[in-house]
Amino acid sequence: MAKEETQVHAAGRDVRLSSPSKVFFPARAERGDGLGPEKAITKLDLAEYYVAVGEAADSGVGPAVLHLQERPGALKRFTNGITKEPFFQKRIADTAPDWLQTATVSFPSGRTARELVVNDAAHLVWAVQLGTIDFNPWPVRRADLDRPDELRIDLDPQPDVGWDEVRAVALCVKDVLDEHDLIGWPKTSGSRGIHVNVRIHPEHDFTGVRRAALALAREVERRMPGRATSKWWKEEREGVFLDYNQNARDRTVASAWSVRPTPDARVSMPLTWDQVPDAELGDFTLATVPALLREHGDPHAAIDEHPGALAGLLDLARRDEEEGLGDAPWPPNFAKGENEPKRVAPSRAKKPKD
Repeated sequence: MAKEETQVHAAGRDVRLSSPSKVFFPARAERGDGLGPEKAITKLDLAEYYVAVGEAADSGVGPAVLHLQERPGALKRFTNGITKEPFFQKRIADTAPDWLQTATVSFPSGRTARELVVNDAAHLVWAVQLGTIDFNPWPVRRADLDRPDELRIDLDPQPDVGWDEVRAVALCVKDVLDEHDLIGWPKTSGSRGIHVNVRIHPEHDFTGVRRAALALAREVERRMPGRATSKWWKEEREGVFLDYNQNARDRTVASAWSVRPTPDARVSMPLTWDQVPDAELGDFTLATVPALLREHGDPHAAIDEHPGALAGLLDLARRDEEEGLGDAPWPPNFAKGENEPKRVAPSRAKKPKD
């Protein structure tokens, strides 16, 4: 029996989609846990969603592509839907279509990989064909793979922290950015948090951008003690963690308009700051977002028009360092930094002998 397949038209191309009726998000009744959409979401549904948010009405670049354009990214493949474990594919196979855009990136280990660069909606559909649900681009462009043009603020609430508190911390982040002449563009993470992206001039390497992000996290922590934290070790965290390490090389977050692998197919939804106080995570799903886009447009359409400089945050970092605040822990796959503290959780650190 011939395998089921179809063609999805995107960006002037017909892209092959095998097993279009494969279920990626089981229906609520099929899950049996009260979660999930009313109707199962298939591979074809996901591809059609990305065409809807990836192409503009004038056949130009749509909002989803705007946030991915010229940026490399690995593929997180859910080949059997969200109920099975995904795997990462960092290297694009040599057998990939010759129209596919790529970039060769280097990792902290020194290894390299040719990764996907999503420059139109056809690339989105091609990735869905491989089981990709959300897109996780680097904060750099192909023109300069070593100097980010985006600082990323990832607000990650601890398990006992509610959504209202995440929104309050996000508004404090805005205040700090405003005071340092930077414009933040907030979006829901699509899970429990908020991301704030800041376009910057590509003047600093990853280490410099991370240093600025750490200074911002520490400043928010000072203003919201017990409610916001820059502490890397989970046992030390309180409230909402500002994950400064998302600005280290090869660390990525889901892009705006990405569908997330949650039971109800939530979307990482761009917001205006005026919308943040009242936004509800469950309002933004694969089923609801295309209509919201048609009605209201992209709240982040002008993001590329407002790059800023990190001078203010780096001055803040310098003041912190002069007052004795050194570097903070890096992720475990990075070489130990020159001024990094012991890379061990405080509860496991050796106690000094009397």
